[in-house]
Amino acid sequence: MNFLRLSYKLGKMVKKTGLFLWICFYCMVCAGNAAGDIYMYIDGSGIIHFTNVPTSTDYKVYIKEKPKKINSLAYIRKYDDFIKKAQKKYGVEFFLIKAVIKAESDFNERAVSKRGAKGLMQIMPANFKSLFVEDPFNPLQNIMGGTLYLKRLLMRYEHKLPLVLAAYNAGPQAVDKYQRIPPYKETQNYVRKVMKIYSQYKNS
Repeated sequence: MNFLRLSYKLGKMVKKTGLFLWICFYCMVCAGNAAGDIYMYIDGSGIIHFTNVPTSTDYKVYIKEKPKKINSLAYIRKYDDFIKKAQKKYGVEFFLIKAVIKAESDFNERAVSKRGAKGLMQIMPANFKSLFVEDPFNPLQNIMGGTLYLKRLLMRYEHKLPLVLAAYNAGPQAVDKYQRIPPYKETQNYVRKVMKIYSQYKNS
């Protein structure tokens, strides 16, 4: 990790633009060399000190670093081998499984929804047993269980993908009740989202 420091002496007439330019320069250096929050303190001589590695409790957070979104190819391909195993076992298309994972958890194997769905494919606890899932946070078990559920839905709705995805989101009972995608905004948005991701993966 690189240690960066910058000091700026305050005069009687300090222009805000001058200080701003110093800060901008520091941020550019940090972006290229070191990540982290920026800390600041003013000493007794009126000198402002900036650093990404505070050496005393006098420093206070001045600029909070924003979390970086993980979107690398390596990250989105992390579970491809497990997806291929599920594809081979259940005959569900690779890109469909992957699109559901992306929409459900954004490839976060520790994801937990407000309703209690867990893991990569957001499996509900009530379905663990029927989908042979003992540990929902185990990526392979979760993908296998979620793919098995997709397989059952594909058979139930004769491979009509919009209905399959609606049932994955809202439950088969809701789809059976309306005989179409249920009139739930969340479910309708979910179907569109997965279909879009699925198309992007297939054509990439």
